[in-house]
Amino acid sequence: MRVVVTGTPGTGKTTATERLDTDLDVVHLNDVIEREELTTGRDDERDSLVADLDAVQEWLGDRDGVLVESHLAHHLDADRVVVLRCHPDQLEARLGERGESEASAKENAESEALDVILSEAVERHGLDSVYEIETTDRSPDAVAAEIERVVDGDREPSAGEVSYVEYL
Repeated sequence: MRVVVTGTPGTGKTTATERLDTDLDVVHLNDVIEREELTTGRDDERDSLVADLDAVQEWLGDRDGVLVESHLAHHLDADRVVVLRCHPDQLEARLGERGESEASAKENAESEALDVILSEAVERHGLDSVYEIETTDRSPDAVAAEIERVVDGDREPSAGEVSYVEYL
């Protein structure tokens, strides 16, 4: 089985996946992209690397028994897709605390309000494979427990249950 955990930057993906109690091999994809140089260049405007998703997919190959964590993970083949969600106001605050620029934090908050990653995940994987988890008022351990429920098959797929339209 291959599970991916995705979401807008700041939703808690890395923090929650570091707390998982699972037999799956957890892959922090952003670290892999940088270490293995799986990029097509640099986006100077966003001051970030541009991932080469074909190279990433090739690097992963047909590996089974993995959980891949990244804001890009929903672009990869997967059996289950966990999309972490966070209220845009909280997301903006988290990103600011991490040292992100005000423009970057605002852009990510707007993307979260518009359901960008959730929509992309549903479009690629279908409603029956997507599991939306609200993280705004949950501890990282509680989020990890919900991810474990998805991995174990103890949670039904869900998408479109969280709305931040009032933010816009």
